Amino acid sequence: MAAGALQRRRITAAVAVFLALLNVLKLASCDEQVPLLLWTSRSISLPAQAPPTAGHIVGQQQLASYLEKALDVGPHNVVLFLQDKMSIEDFTMYGGAFGNKQDNVFPNLEGALMSSSSSLVLPAVSWPASNAVIGQLQDQLDTSPLYMDPETLSQLRLNASSPALLVFRLPYGIGADLLSAKEILSGNDEVIGQVLNIMKSQSVPYTAIYTALRPSREAASLSVEAGLGGGRSLLQVRGGHKESGREREKQLRTQERAETYPPVEFKEGENSCILLWAKSLSVSILRSGRWEEHDLTPSTFGEGVTPNLDGSSCDKTKASLVLNYKNVLNHRSFKLIFALSQRNYKVSARRWFTLDAVELEYDGTKATFNGSRNIYAPAEYSYRCESVTNFQWPLLVPRTSKDPANQWRVSFEDFQIQGFNVSGGEFSYASDCAGFFSPGIWMGLITSLLMVLVLTYGLHMIMQLRTMDRFDDPKGPAISVPQTE
Repeated sequence: MAAGALQRRRITAAVAVFLALLNVLKLASCDEQVPLLLWTSRSISLPAQAPPTAGHIVGQQQLASYLEKALDVGPHNVVLFLQDKMSIEDFTMYGGAFGNKQDNVFPNLEGALMSSSSSLVLPAVSWPASNAVIGQLQDQLDTSPLYMDPETLSQLRLNASSPALLVFRLPYGIGADLLSAKEILSGNDEVIGQVLNIMKSQSVPYTAIYTALRPSREAASLSVEAGLGGGRSLLQVRGGHKESGREREKQLRTQERAETYPPVEFKEGENSCILLWAKSLSVSILRSGRWEEHDLTPSTFGEGVTPNLDGSSCDKTKASLVLNYKNVLNHRSFKLIFALSQRNYKVSARRWFTLDAVELEYDGTKATFNGSRNIYAPAEYSYRCESVTNFQWPLLVPRTSKDPANQWRVSFEDFQIQGFNVSGGEFSYASDCAGFFSPGIWMGLITSLLMVLVLTYGLHMIMQLRTMDRFDDPKGPAISVPQTE
């Protein structure tokens, strides 16, 4: 009897989670918020925290209060699953919220929520607050975040007495069809399952958090609300939705402009020679089975920040941008070097520039990553990519198997660089790393080709039809056609 009641309580809790997520879809606009799920390992119980009312958006201060209460009593080994983008629709579309359990892509996540004795679901968290969740956890735990993957975690030995902030970055992307998003979310759920199994095998209590940096359905919120709303009430408020949407878009643009900072610029004399911009520059080193990360962004970009570019140089064929730092990961001197070159390629009959290498020079040691195979653009353009790393969909690779670069990780987000033909201190037209032929374009081309083939075959069959060359006259004798004809 007790076991059955416990099982029913777990199922009810899981159903309540997804119903809560579904309920907020009608009351909150999903273009500003992301969901956040928090739970603990089986043996840990947290004091009950009252969830926000339906439609309420959790801000940064309120989220910090929720996290502080959870970490005051709960385990200080925090596992943060930070997805690039996520919205409430991802759960309603792919979470089997309408009874279609065979279409659920979150079996591991649902199992973790059902087995946990303490869980907290915040369906609507403002995305600036979720974006700052790492900083909040870092302040409350007084420890630096460690960016991990399941393989690295399996080699790490955690201690329940010392706090640890383990961050697992999860991708998100939507192609031309929704199946690609479903597959990515299913893969992320498998990563969550692997990580939780490793934590279970080590018998270390933990607090797990699953959220995202930004919403994934920025443009779809109005159409979703229009589809769910009905009749007269929808017509009465539709204009209000448009006005509020415009105001939110204006506010977001104003905030983005406020957060924008100028690129790093190296001049040869009075002429701009090299430009570099990134939303984030970070490096990590493997020490004693743990990845130690250092964020170089505050020392490189921002108002009043003047990076040391000693050693940089450029000419018509080669360019080298040297960023000098101090006290990076216990290294007194640290240099981040971007080596570029350009030359004419006869096949394309034009000049191209390549990022030949990214070098880390520290205390007399040099780690070199080759990038010329993947990072290139026409010489008149700049190069831009959303993510340049050496560990997840790598565009940079160590020069050799014995190079010290194998002990390092580099991560550049919203990366853009130009080393030649810079004019006016501004980037030229950007050549993006994303390929032109996406899966949607290929599907459209193949479908169009099949339709053309069917049409050609039909026209060919019509052209093969022959009309009769003899006609029967009802007033004359009947036509007799010999069998030989």
